[in-house]
Amino acid sequence: MRVAILGCGYVGLELGRQLTAAGHEVVGVRRSDDGVAAIEDAGFEAVQANVTDADALSAVPDADAVVFAASSGGRGADAAREVYVDGLRTAIDHFGAREDAPDRLVYTSSTGVYGDHDGAFVDESTRIEPTTEKTEVLAEAERIAREHAAEHGIDGTVARFSGLYGPERYRLQRYLDGPVTEGYLNMVHRDDAAGAVAYLLGEDLARDGVVLVTDDEPAPKWDFADWLAERCGESAPPKRTKAERLDDPDLSAAARRRIETSKRCSNDRLRSLGYDLVYPTYREGYRDAIDAYRAGKSD
Repeated sequence: MRVAILGCGYVGLELGRQLTAAGHEVVGVRRSDDGVAAIEDAGFEAVQANVTDADALSAVPDADAVVFAASSGGRGADAAREVYVDGLRTAIDHFGAREDAPDRLVYTSSTGVYGDHDGAFVDESTRIEPTTEKTEVLAEAERIAREHAAEHGIDGTVARFSGLYGPERYRLQRYLDGPVTEGYLNMVHRDDAAGAVAYLLGEDLARDGVVLVTDDEPAPKWDFADWLAERCGESAPPKRTKAERLDDPDLSAAARRRIETSKRCSNDRLRSLGYDLVYPTYREGYRDAIDAYRAGKSD
């Protein structure tokens, strides 16, 4: 299988490593010199191109499958629209017009499209209710990934990621220092985010659908923080109720939205498709980070 990974960053690099190790041909696409160097360091082919530039995408070889994992770099709704909507549409139009067009497209989305469900479980059948301009953009991109791709004869799948963590993104100090606001953490380790996408491609599953990619256990934040502190040999961090945190006049708008959009994400469909998580819960996923933290304290 030949796979082009557009926006080959945090998850894309790991996806490329996994696909290459499994014997597939992979090309990663990034727009920066540093991004291209990171792909080459990961051991597979790199092309420098901006996903919003159809002419630049001409340098990407033909592929059986395209994974669109580009990031807007944490910027606002306008930047998100440029990448997730305009860039995705450009990529679909470009690859779909080729004589040897891809069969599959996987677009990596976010569980932010669900909005607030007051701590209830959500899955692929749950109606999405984006609450911000940026999550509205993500929801629009999901429609493009499925409907516009289909117009080109490409099967589009949405892999809807919960909160990513893993190497360089464990954020231990945030939870060890606190304060920790009540609510739920929905998480998936980087290796499983990449592994799930590779599995969906390799098993020819979930064509023209949505798969929620998250681990087995939505974690109450207070329980997670206490568990982490205990394993790291630290005191339990201070806690705040949701109401107390929302009363904070210095609370940023982004933090307020995170607190106000509570949900628990189910991976029942991912499991039913046959994917076995390498890190089924945070307990397995944080083991290396905890060991490194404790080793650092003992030095």
